[in-house]
Amino acid sequence: MENSLGLYLHIPFCRSKCDYCDFYSLAGQDDRMDDYQRALLQQILETAPRTKKQVVNSVYIGGGTPTWYGEKRLLELISALKKRFSLSKDVEFTLEANPDSVDEKMLRRLRRAGVNRLSMGMQSACDKELACVHRPHTFKQVEQAVKAARNAKIKNLNLDLIYGLPGQTEESWRASVEAALALEPEHLSCYGLTVEEGTPLARRVAEGEALPSDDEQAERYLWTVARLAQAGLEQYEVSNFSRTGYQSRHNLKYWMGRPYVGLGAAAHSDFGGCRYSFVRDLEGYIRGVLGDGKLLDEMDEIPRRERGSEYLMLRLRTTHGVEEWEYRREYYMNFDPLASKLSEYEQKGWAVQTGRRWHFTPEGFLLSNRLIGELMELQEVETLEGTLEKIRGGRLPGREPPPSEPNQA
Repeated sequence: MENSLGLYLHIPFCRSKCDYCDFYSLAGQDDRMDDYQRALLQQILETAPRTKKQVVNSVYIGGGTPTWYGEKRLLELISALKKRFSLSKDVEFTLEANPDSVDEKMLRRLRRAGVNRLSMGMQSACDKELACVHRPHTFKQVEQAVKAARNAKIKNLNLDLIYGLPGQTEESWRASVEAALALEPEHLSCYGLTVEEGTPLARRVAEGEALPSDDEQAERYLWTVARLAQAGLEQYEVSNFSRTGYQSRHNLKYWMGRPYVGLGAAAHSDFGGCRYSFVRDLEGYIRGVLGDGKLLDEMDEIPRRERGSEYLMLRLRTTHGVEEWEYRREYYMNFDPLASKLSEYEQKGWAVQTGRRWHFTPEGFLLSNRLIGELMELQEVETLEGTLEKIRGGRLPGREPPPSEPNQA
């Protein structure tokens, strides 16, 4: 939808902190929820007038654990969003949840208020693996939560899974995938475990705890892509799979470079040609909104050339990929060096061209950080050469567009 906007609300509160998590989330701070709510409602009030020309077609309440925040606060936030922003009739309204913090009554009320998509942190079907990283639930609670969601008539369900957890084997990972499929979600997000600096897991690894190797993670990833396709969930992004019509509209805004506004502590935005974020500090955020503290953490105006780099970095995370004339038209840069490199990748089984679009294969996604880095280096060289050519009074190299160029903007 042209001129559409995504909204993200960050709820940083959690029942407990998982060992691998480096998102801005807090355990043991429940007594600050009411003041945080006041600040968030005030920020909604102040931000909405800036977006009056945009229709919001996706809302995502993430965290943290939003369902730990409490039904009453969530309903109050939803009411404020509906009152202050222009939400489309078909708005995708996602709420993140942990299985231990929902019940049917709560989900029914949230669904009636507007929530139509639930994203649940399952992570594993093995209780031992869940306990090992201090997840606050069991697999039985996952099953109960999914049943509650379906009884509440939520028809769009995502489950998160992690491969590479401590103690995980090939067999236990496959069992988790099969258990997730048996719950019949419309969407699955399957993430490889990343050991983030400063987390308890990083400390455990530094002390000698072993994790599944990179090769083992790669094998699990490739098996998962094939298994989910067989089950009718097609890959559309590195870690995301869905049934037809159930791709995450909100997350696609990030990967396709569409505008979104974030509200709450540590929330990020890309709006009005600027990228900005709010302070990653609960008390600082509350003071910034309700008092006289600093609210903005970073703010940058993004020039067109940098957007060209983002186009490569983000679009190549998806199976939609990149397209020559889209790139030339939007960023005024020569695609030929990139096409040559992508052709090399195609010969190695890392990329494929479908029509005019290029995207990575599952094998290419495994190497995507390296491959995208190489393409961006080529882009930097091309930008420098183009600048020199302009100084000399020449023209940027390129070909005439095809006569029937599709509108991919």
